[in-house]
Amino acid sequence: MDMKQPVIEFEGAAVTLGERTLWHDVNLRVLPGEFIAILGPNGAGKSTLIKAILGLIPLSAGRIRVLGRTSHRGSTEIGYLPQRHAFDADTRIRGRDLVQLGLSGTRWGLPLPGLRRLWGGDRTARAEAKRVQEVIDLVGAAAYADRAIGELSGGEQQRLLIAQSLVTRPRVLLLDEPLDSLDLNSQQAVSALIHRVASEFDVAVLLVAHDVNAILPYLDRVLYIARGQTVLGTPHEVMSEETLSHLYDTPIEVLHTRDGRIVVVGQPEGVAYHAHDHAH
Repeated sequence: MDMKQPVIEFEGAAVTLGERTLWHDVNLRVLPGEFIAILGPNGAGKSTLIKAILGLIPLSAGRIRVLGRTSHRGSTEIGYLPQRHAFDADTRIRGRDLVQLGLSGTRWGLPLPGLRRLWGGDRTARAEAKRVQEVIDLVGAAAYADRAIGELSGGEQQRLLIAQSLVTRPRVLLLDEPLDSLDLNSQQAVSALIHRVASEFDVAVLLVAHDVNAILPYLDRVLYIARGQTVLGTPHEVMSEETLSHLYDTPIEVLHTRDGRIVVVGQPEGVAYHAHDHAH
């Protein structure tokens, strides 16, 4: 892995919104195939970091390079899944059509230039339909892809949204709380799917999460954001009493259960949600 060139590079990066600096001095190199979780309390700037990579929010200092270029809007090589909003039960669009929107740019409101180059030829309806079916099969959604999206479970909807983010064959996948509001079984299934995409297709994945436990077995590293600072390392390096106590400047207790879960206790308000106990 060390011989690979980074696909994302932060160098002394900072973002200030109004008079508040969300984070500063961020230095990060993400390699192809890496699976990195972005953790931290509400309001720490996790989603802002994703949007800075996308070129949607300007830096106040430093720089971010994505695939060797300054971050900019609308790259077909970046798949993006925003924070999930539940579909109404009467939403009649088919799952397949939702995935198809990933080719039109309407999936997150940005144009997608270069589709002719991406496909290596004319952008035909047959070629698009084939690619849509490929990603539907990849995420295991073939059995319900032709049903109305409003009829599907949260986990089924999320698989189709991930397929939508993969339909342009991205090299970078940015996921903002993709496990939110899913039950534990769906969280585990979606986490395994994302790991498979990262490892089999050499896609770099950055995933914003509330609860680290569902993705813990699959992670390469964790970027933890709190109090304007960031800590980067393996999950057990970052999710430790020493690291979190130093980051929050207050004593933090971290427990490791027999089945491998992490439970954070004694933390200031807003910390526990990302690593809580699902044993109930």
